This record gives sequence, structure tokens and C-alpha cells, in this order.
Amino acid sequence: MKLILTADVDNLGAPGDTVEVKDGYGRNYLLPRGLAIVATRGAEKQVEGIRRSQEAKRVRGLDHANELKQAIEGLAAVSLTVKTAESGKLFGSVTVADVAAALKAAGGPVVDKRSIELPEGHIKSTGSFPVVVVLHPDVRAKFALTVAAQ
Repeated sequence: MKLILTADVDNLGAPGDTVEVKDGYGRNYLLPRGLAIVATRGAEKQVEGIRRSQEAKRVRGLDHANELKQAIEGLAAVSLTVKTAESGKLFGSVTVADVAAALKAAGGPVVDKRSIELPEGHIKSTGSFPVVVVLHPDVRAKFALTVAAQ
């Protein structure tokens, strides 16, 4: 199936790219989510318009991402209190959703939990950990998360 991407798709392409994918992937995933359109003669003429609009969004997105980066890195402290055993090991683990909530509670901007990268996936002990937030493909904000016992 030949499709034209309307959004950035991991391991496939950028907006405006014409790609050849298996029928099921295109019909069941890309088309219903609005990530692609079927490649027809009329749609191929729209490719340049799609690329121009995506480039304009990317520039605005880059400026906004830099503002969010400054806000995140300007925070004094981001901390999270969790229940622990006497040995300091957590009951469960700290997930990216917990980190997003802690960032918002510390006065930072609201970020999507899918854009947060934790060291080793989950945090399972107390201490200070580096956290990276991918705000844009070119912009990454870093801050330290302090996990404390309750």
C-alpha cells in the first residue's frame, strides 16, 4: 500500500514522505490515526503543502520547546515522596506518570509522560536521579528528581 505521511512516524518517515507499507499496517494503524493518507495523484500534489505546513509548525514548536526547556531547567527542586521499606527500597517503582505529576507540582509546565526518559525505565530506590524530557527532536530538558522516603 502506498501512503503519504501527514505526521512524523518513528522508523518510517517524516511528514510528506511517500512510503510503501503492508496493507494491514496502513489500513489498521496509519490511516485511522490520521498519520497518513492514501497516495493518489491529487494527494501527491498536496505533498508540498503538507511539508510547508509541517515546517512552519516545527519552527513554532522549536521556539515553544526552548521556552519550556528554560522553565523546566529553572526549577529549584523537583522532589517526590514515596512509601519505602526500612532498607530504603520502594514499594513498587516511580514511573514516568509520577515524574510528570511531580514536575507539575513543583511549578513546572505540564508535559506528556511519553516524552519523559528515566534512567533504566523505572526508579526503584530513593536518591537523586537525572531525568530527561524530550520536548522537540532537537530540544531536551534535563533536571534532577529527588526521590525521598515518606
